[in-house]
Amino acid sequence: MDADDDLLDDAPPDDEAGRGAPSAAGDVRTAACDAAEAGTRIDAFLARAFPDLSRARIQGLIGQGRLTRDGAPVTAASEKTRPGLYALRLPPPEPAAPEPENIPLAIVFEDAHLVVIDKAAGMAMHPAPGAMRGTLVHALLHHCRGGLSGVGGVARPGIVHRIDKDTTGLVVVAKDDVTHTGLAAQFAKHTIERAYFAVTRGAPPARSGTIETRLARSGDDRRKMAVVRDPRSEAGKRAVTHYWLVETFGHLAGAPIGHPAAALVECRLETGRTHQIRAHLAHLGAPLLGDPLYGKFRGLKIEGAGPAVDAAKEAAAAFPRQALHAAVLGFTHPVTGAAHRFESPLPADIQGLLAALRRV
Repeated sequence: MDADDDLLDDAPPDDEAGRGAPSAAGDVRTAACDAAEAGTRIDAFLARAFPDLSRARIQGLIGQGRLTRDGAPVTAASEKTRPGLYALRLPPPEPAAPEPENIPLAIVFEDAHLVVIDKAAGMAMHPAPGAMRGTLVHALLHHCRGGLSGVGGVARPGIVHRIDKDTTGLVVVAKDDVTHTGLAAQFAKHTIERAYFAVTRGAPPARSGTIETRLARSGDDRRKMAVVRDPRSEAGKRAVTHYWLVETFGHLAGAPIGHPAAALVECRLETGRTHQIRAHLAHLGAPLLGDPLYGKFRGLKIEGAGPAVDAAKEAAAAFPRQALHAAVLGFTHPVTGAAHRFESPLPADIQGLLAALRRV
């Protein structure tokens, strides 16, 4: 079964993030850039210099402040190279298997076979470069005393599907292989009920609709997924999102009447591709508020003035993550056959954002 197919909904593209040989503690890679190589993207230059490290891995290390040129920090992977000596400091190797960590979890349901978690923002699902500690897997290994399905491998025990690190809401985790296989089959057949709430900058063009495209890794930014524009192309994977406008807020500055400044949108997944909701809503011109990857800029353009408008703009600009919440999860228990459906209320930060938007 393809681990990057329907089992991974709205998940960060990490299939190549872990490539590259582990380094010793304090290992520093150096690459001299001469005049002939100046002017290329830094991440591309380093990927050629260090072929055992993927470009995505290099981008992550640069984002962690691990690159210098002639001793001066380099903070953007998209910068152009200049002549000098680049030094990339790699982190020490991590344990082959994650260790249990006593991290509190919001458990919605649990039995001998599975556990449903209401995940908080900022918690990655499993270890990956940049998130080698404090993940849901670390917490579950402690909570379940190691009793998790092994289908996902040593780094992802119990993980049947994923939501992004900064997306909140419901996920189901398998404690045994039979449950894991049964849940995975339901995800693959699209019989799992999944509903998300998103707060968008602007709004989709219709009050409801279906977005059906093919999604593939972006050629400009490997962290992103992009809609395949050529309808004849078979690149990427089919992705289908159904959406409804729940509520709209304000008027978009400079736009014709009827164009909201922001919206609350319900999305239901038919498929579950990497970053599907984020990429699809951005494709419609309504990216998620706070999304650092798919939103071109932070904040809102709201027609009007006054304290309420100022407060809404400030709330939107300060929102620290993509405004996306996995609110509903429904499935058939693979062992007992019981139908389960769980709902998670909107978290406090999204509720506060909506309260500010409702005043405009």
